[in-house]
This record gives sequence, structure tokens and C-alpha cells, in this order.
Amino acid sequence: MQPFIGREKELKRLEDIKKSARSEFVAVYGRRRIGKTMLIKQVFENDFVFHATAIANVTRQQQLLNFVTALRKYDPASAKEPVPTNWFFAFQQLTHYLERSAPEKKIIFLDELPWFDNQKSDFVQSLEHFWNSWAAARQDVILIVCGSAAAWMVNTLINHRGGLHNRVTEKIQVEPFQLQDAEKLLRLKSPDIDRYQMLQLYMVMGGVPFYLEAVRGEQSAAQNIERMCFASDGMLRNEFDNLYRALFKNSERHVAVVRAIATKSKGMTRSEILETAKLPDSGASTRLLDELEKSGFIRKYSPFQRQKRESLYQLVDFYSMFYLKFIENTDPVDENTWINMIDNPAQRAWSGYAFEQVGLYHIRQIKKALGISGILTQTSGWRSKQKADGAQIDLVIDRRDQVINLCEMKFSLTPFTITKAYADRLMHKIGVFKEETQTNKALHLTMITTRGLARNNWSDTLVRHDLKMDVLFEE
Repeated sequence: MQPFIGREKELKRLEDIKKSARSEFVAVYGRRRIGKTMLIKQVFENDFVFHATAIANVTRQQQLLNFVTALRKYDPASAKEPVPTNWFFAFQQLTHYLERSAPEKKIIFLDELPWFDNQKSDFVQSLEHFWNSWAAARQDVILIVCGSAAAWMVNTLINHRGGLHNRVTEKIQVEPFQLQDAEKLLRLKSPDIDRYQMLQLYMVMGGVPFYLEAVRGEQSAAQNIERMCFASDGMLRNEFDNLYRALFKNSERHVAVVRAIATKSKGMTRSEILETAKLPDSGASTRLLDELEKSGFIRKYSPFQRQKRESLYQLVDFYSMFYLKFIENTDPVDENTWINMIDNPAQRAWSGYAFEQVGLYHIRQIKKALGISGILTQTSGWRSKQKADGAQIDLVIDRRDQVINLCEMKFSLTPFTITKAYADRLMHKIGVFKEETQTNKALHLTMITTRGLARNNWSDTLVRHDLKMDVLFEE
């Protein structure tokens, strides 16, 4: 059996919950394919007194039948009872069974919880009554609920304004693997795979364990990407539409926003998004952006020294970026689509941008490599206000010790060479940054590259810190 990889903090929290002397209501959420169910089963699988998984896009009556069918597997005696016509009676049947059950800990697992709550359903109110009137008063219940629709889990359950307000005792967000755990998984596939190959896979799939599990160790990164993304039967060929449909009702609007943001790599303002996606300036559009952010597809950030109202939204889901850039407009009949793109301008531009996103997802590791883990910092991007001859910086680390690291990230097969032309651009960026921000802090140019810098006069003169991709793989 393959060892369970990563999630040490989450496993520790679940193990502590298992030992709790009170009843616990645990909400686990994270994007589709991220490994939530596997995490829960790793700790509790042999201890469930009841486990039901909701079905997507079915009627309330079908969902109730699914629930009671699962109940009858654990409690054959309940087969004598009629199929409930509403969720209140369904939870009553569950309660009757739990009161007869023998285990000291009654561990209940409801998977894909948002799918239970279909239109005109009384599910949330019935769940609320089940917890408040029965489970919360005991000391032997662990109710674990799990969902991929992160926005529903946060807004409808965790931040519920009614009877479930503050009832969730533990919330665990399961996030994509960082590179150190992706490396552990990929080395099980191919012990001698190098980090450059891993990085290429990560820039396409992100840290989604389900995707990385499908990598074949005998194939190169390019071959795996070709097979998984461009072949007619590739698992990621049609994942995009399925991904958003599974997470959001009326997902067409969410996809429209994702498509809009994808057209501008450094991000878009809210008004730019609404104009491009043809959405109204309303609370519904604000909620839509919030749902995408909570689900990990986009991030909202304020550029250096900008007001909150000037915040930008940026697409950060690696697979979505890759799909919209390359997969969507290719014909599955064509062979070697990705391999034939290697080192063409479009692929080079995408590689540079995707590597920037990898860096932004590993800021803790960058700070550790710079020796500033214990220093209070603020991180952001920056772009000049000048419309002509402007400048932008990938990552700005503003430090409490009166230093600012200006980080440039470059993806290349060989050590990166700073030419005179690029050195001039770097000096221009630093000059414009200093002039526009009026900062008195020391500015340290930091290069983060795949293979490091080729030593020359420009690298020795301009660069304060030269970090290779290996630092991103650290704990």
C-alpha cells in the first residue's frame, strides 16, 4: 500500500479531535480532487458509525433515498422504516440508530455536504436541529462534514447566521500540496526524477494530489503532460468544465470570470472583471468573486502601497491557467501537441508566468532562504503607475528591518544570464520603484531562478541574493 503523504498538521488535528472529551462538529473543505476524503479516512475509516456521500445534481427525494440506503447498510433494522419524505425525518432515523449503537465514540461522516442541500431543501435546518437538539448535548459524537464547494462550506455552514452560528468546533481547509510534498509523491512514481521535471508538472497541475497520482514514472514531464492534457482520453482534457460545474451552481458565470482574469496575467480590478465578463455591478457579482477566492481559484491582493479599493484579482489555479492557454484550443486528433510546442514563444511566456506563481505560493520558503523567517514582512506585487515606459516587479517583500527585497523570477533550462539589456531593465525597474514609492528603505535585488545565475559582471554588481528552485522544495 502506498504511504500517506503530507498533511501532518491536519492529521494531528484530527487525531486530537478523535480523543476529545466533548462532542465535535468538524468541517473539512477544499477544492475538488485535493484529498479531503482520503485525509478523513486516514484517521477515522475503521471507526465510522455512519458514512454517507451526497450525489451531485439529483432531486431531494433521490438524495434522501441515497442517505437512507447508506443508513440501512449500517443499521439493517432501519429497513423496516419508510423512506423519509424530508430531511427532518431522515435525521430522526439517524438519531434512533445512533442511540442504539454501541461504540463509545459515534463518528459520523457526511461527504460532499453541499450536494445534500439542493433547491427547496430543508437540509440545513434539519442538520441544525440534529446537532443542537441531540448531538451537542452529548460527549460522544464526532460529526465530520466535508465539501468541495468551499464557498458553501464557509458561507452557509461555518459562518451561518442562524442556529448553526458558532456550532462548528473545528474547521480544516485542505490546500494543494506545496513542492516538498509533491516531490515525495512523485518520487514514489520515479525515484530518480529531477526537480526541473517536477517543477514542469507542478506548473501544469499545481499541488493537486489526484492529478499528480496519475503521473507515470517511466515518462518525462513533457510526455505526461501530453498524455494527460492533450490526448482525447486524457484525464485533464475535459476536467475544466467538470471542475467548475461540480463546485458552483450556475457555474457559467464563474467560468466567465475566470476567463476574463486569465486574459491579464498580473490581475484585474473588480470593475475590469465585471466589464470583461459582462456581469452587473451587484452584490451577486461580489459573492461570485468571493466564492472563487474561497475555493482557491483566484486571489485578491493589493499592489505595494496601493489602497484596498485598488486591489487586483489574479488567476492562481495552475490547471485552469494551463487549460485556457493551451488545452482548450487544441485538437485531440493532433499528436505530440505539447512536445512540439517546447521552447516556442508561447510556451516560454507561459513558463515564466507559471514559475512566478509557484514562487508566490512558496513565500515562506523564499523568506527562509533569505534568512528572514523571523522578521515581520508584507508581501505584494508592484506595477508602475506610468502608462508609458512603466515597470513591474513580481514579488516585493517589505521588511520591518528597513529592507525591501525586490524579487525577479526566471524560468530557464540553463543558468540564467543577465545580459546588458536585461541589466538596464532591472536598473530601470529599481529606479522607477524608488522614485514612485519614495521609500527610504534599502533595496535588495533578489533573483529566483530554476538553475541559478550565470556569473558575470552584471550578476555580481546588481544581485544581492541568488536563489535556485531548490529553495522552493524546502519544508
